[in-house]
Amino acid sequence: MTLAEIEITAQLVRELLRDQHPDLADLPVRLGARGWDNQLWRLGDDLAVRLPWATASADALLRKEHMWVPALAPSLPLPVPVPQRLGEPSERFPRPWIVTTWVPGTPADQAPATRAAEAAGALAGFLTALHRPAPEGAPAGRDRGGPLADYADGFEYQLKSATELGLLPDPDAVRAVWEDAVAAPDWTGPSLWLHGDLHPANLLTADGTFCGVIDFGDLFAGDPACDLAAAWILLPDGAAERFHAAYRPAPDPATLRRARGWATLKALACISIGEAGLHGRPGGKRTWGPPGHASLRRLTATVRHRDVPPPAE
Repeated sequence: MTLAEIEITAQLVRELLRDQHPDLADLPVRLGARGWDNQLWRLGDDLAVRLPWATASADALLRKEHMWVPALAPSLPLPVPVPQRLGEPSERFPRPWIVTTWVPGTPADQAPATRAAEAAGALAGFLTALHRPAPEGAPAGRDRGGPLADYADGFEYQLKSATELGLLPDPDAVRAVWEDAVAAPDWTGPSLWLHGDLHPANLLTADGTFCGVIDFGDLFAGDPACDLAAAWILLPDGAAERFHAAYRPAPDPATLRRARGWATLKALACISIGEAGLHGRPGGKRTWGPPGHASLRRLTATVRHRDVPPPAE
C-alpha cells in the first residue's frame, strides 16, 4: 500500500460533489470505512462516495465497477453497491471516484455468519445468479482466476511464512489440499462472471446471515472455482455441503478440488493479514485471522498428506 498524496475529508467530498454533482452536495457526509483501495464516505442515508486513496490500481477498478455492475445488479438476490454517478479527475482531486448506493450490514470479519442453512442458501443463491457466461470484452482477472499452478510461488511463500511463525498445526495437510487442487483438471466451460474477491470484509451480515455483497473492483470472467472457495472461507462449520447442494449447476468434482485450492490461498492470506493486524503492522486486520484459521481447519479436516490420492495421469 502507498501513502495517499491527498488527505480525503468530508469537506473535500462535499467540494467534489458541488463541482460535478451539485444536486448531491447538500446531503450529509461522514466517513464509512477505509479499505485496501478506496475510502468510503456515507452520503445521506442511501448513497456512498468511494474515492481511491491507497493503491494505483484503484482508478481502473472503480471505472470497471461503473461500467459493468449496473447491468448485473438487478439479477442478484443480495443487495450490492450500484454505481450511480462517476466523478472525473480534476485539479481538486486527480483521480476518478464514484457515487454508489449504500448497502447496510456489518462486514463478516466483524460479525461472521452463524445461521448455517440461511447463510449457505444466501451465498449459493447469489453466486448461482452471478455465475452466468460473461460477454465478449468482459474484464480479465487481476492476479487471480487463472490455473492454480500459476500461483504456486505465492502458495509456497505464504505456507513457509505461516509455518515459520508457528501458525499452522499441520502444514503437510495444507500442502496436500493445495497439491490435490493443482492436479485437478482445468475449467473448460465458458468464462463466467465472478466477484473475484469474496473475503470476509466484502460480505455483509445481519441476524446471522448474509445481507449484502460489496466491492466489485475485481469483477472478472473466468473459472467459478475462484468464487466457490468462499464456502470454506465465509460459512460456519458444516455449511459448505449445504452450499454445494444449493448452488446451480451443481459443481463437478474437479471444480470443487480447484475451489479448495483457491480457499487454501485465501485462508493463508487471511492468516497473514490477521497476524499483521495483531502486531500493528501496516495493512494488517486482526479480524481476518480467525476466518483464515477456521477455513484451513475445515479444509484439512478430512484430508491429510498420506490420504490424498496421486494425481490422475
